[in-house]
Amino acid sequence: MSRWSPIAQRRWRNFKANRRGWYSLWLFLIIFILSLFAEFIANDKPLLVNYESSYYFPVFNDYPETTFGGDFDTATDYRDPYIAEIINEKGHMVWPPIRYSFDTVNYNLPVPAPAPPSRDNWLGTDDQARDVMARVIYGFRVSVLFGLTLTIFSSIIGVAVGAIQGYVGGWVDLIGQRFMEVWSGLPMLYLLIIMASIVEPTFWWLLGLMLLFSWMSLVGVVRAEVLRARNFDYVKAARSLGVNRWTILLRHVLPNAMVATLTFMPFILNSSITTLTSLDFLGFGLPPGSASLGELLAQGKNNLQAPWLGITAFAVLALMLSLLIFIGEAIRDAFDPRKAFR
Repeated sequence: MSRWSPIAQRRWRNFKANRRGWYSLWLFLIIFILSLFAEFIANDKPLLVNYESSYYFPVFNDYPETTFGGDFDTATDYRDPYIAEIINEKGHMVWPPIRYSFDTVNYNLPVPAPAPPSRDNWLGTDDQARDVMARVIYGFRVSVLFGLTLTIFSSIIGVAVGAIQGYVGGWVDLIGQRFMEVWSGLPMLYLLIIMASIVEPTFWWLLGLMLLFSWMSLVGVVRAEVLRARNFDYVKAARSLGVNRWTILLRHVLPNAMVATLTFMPFILNSSITTLTSLDFLGFGLPPGSASLGELLAQGKNNLQAPWLGITAFAVLALMLSLLIFIGEAIRDAFDPRKAFR
């Protein structure tokens, strides 16, 4: 902390002074880091198998049934009572807390699916007998990773385009603004729905298609900051000394625009997650069977007799988006020069 500049120290103190944003950051990081290890929390494979004094790790490798004395040379179904009995006779299995993955079907439900919460399925099952808790954990990870990836790439493109438009100006700025006016007028959601009906969407396919439109959210902010900063005295002095224009842009002008970029990034992340959830809810998002919060919302709408589906999806989305909004407010306070630390 002592090595930081006085401005960085003031920003850090202002961020911590926003208690709501500070605690939201820690809570979000804890939940997100746990979701990164979803395979060790919710999985239909044991973490460790000890069989005949040998150790196996089904989470990392697939083993055929014949490895454990089974009859078939296919992937082992560790939930099969016959296989479980063979392994437990000559060893033991260490299971994760939730013995279901996001696509595991529970064939032993006492009632028709969707089943209510129970000791076996903590948040119940959906209409395809899949564990809701496992799908929430995997769906949270997919949503956040998708949002983070889209936010990072769209920010890089948006900052680059806005900086070039603002610093070069002239015809570059004029043509860029007219192109953005036309491009932003295209109905993104309709195009996504049309393309999803033609090509089977995947994670990277959806990411690339949404990236075509999401980069414009930062161009206006960065362009305005660069237009303002390029007329500062130190920029004019560097230009008169013969410093290369791209060196001036990268070292002296662009850092001023990064303040606005960092302030807007949590809100862009929120928008990315909301868009993915909306597409999944409409059935035009990730492939069927993928862990998705939007698909869980759609199941809640289609199964009103199972309120745990809609309530769970709503609670997870409300918590995730609220935490990101609170973090964004704290970042905004940290970079606000008018915000005095008390």
